[in-house]
Amino acid sequence: MDNQNIKDIAIKGLWSNNQALVALLGLCPLLAVSSTAINGLGLGIATMATLLMTNIIVASIRHWIKSEIRIPMFVLIIACVVTVIELLMNAHLHQLYLILGIFVPLIVTNCAIIGRAEAYASKNKVLYSALDGLMVGFGFTLVLVLLGVIREVIGYGTIFRNADLLLGQWASILTVTMIEDYRGLLFAILPPGAFMGLAVLVALKNKIDRIKLGHKKVSGSVNVVLSTKNA
Repeated sequence: MDNQNIKDIAIKGLWSNNQALVALLGLCPLLAVSSTAINGLGLGIATMATLLMTNIIVASIRHWIKSEIRIPMFVLIIACVVTVIELLMNAHLHQLYLILGIFVPLIVTNCAIIGRAEAYASKNKVLYSALDGLMVGFGFTLVLVLLGVIREVIGYGTIFRNADLLLGQWASILTVTMIEDYRGLLFAILPPGAFMGLAVLVALKNKIDRIKLGHKKVSGSVNVVLSTKNA
């Protein structure tokens, strides 16, 4: 695998083409279950696993899928992968599975997954497609967890509450109480709070991108001036 391609895939998946902050895909589960960091992490891992496995399967059989039926085939593959993940969560993470509810099977309808299968996995080799699925899924998971942390701190005054639902009984020690006897802000836990939190994250990303672009322009201007003087 080419190092430059690996770097490009990672940067696009995590930042420049983040499906939650740039493409704004998969917002329904992102906004619905991110009331806590653990909920977001649980759904994020499930989504990342789906992206990874779907990209691998699609890339592996891309030469045998006719273009006329590619979309139905992609949906079928995604549905099969999500069904396996749903059954595993139900068996081993039952309480978290109950909390996430309908949003686990709804991963099938996540446009980010079918979008990566169509735009990337169906046109590239297995290893590159696997890395693309991993990076895109990881970027989506980071947004879910970060949004969950913001909403949980404001809404409950804690971080990583109910961590034992995902990581086991030992993880109950991971719960951090930020403010004792905090009564919480209901707005942060409700859907409007999710929209506001996501808006803040998108605005921050755009601000960082503008700052980086400004630095590049300044650096480019300095290089041009230096080149002119040397000439």
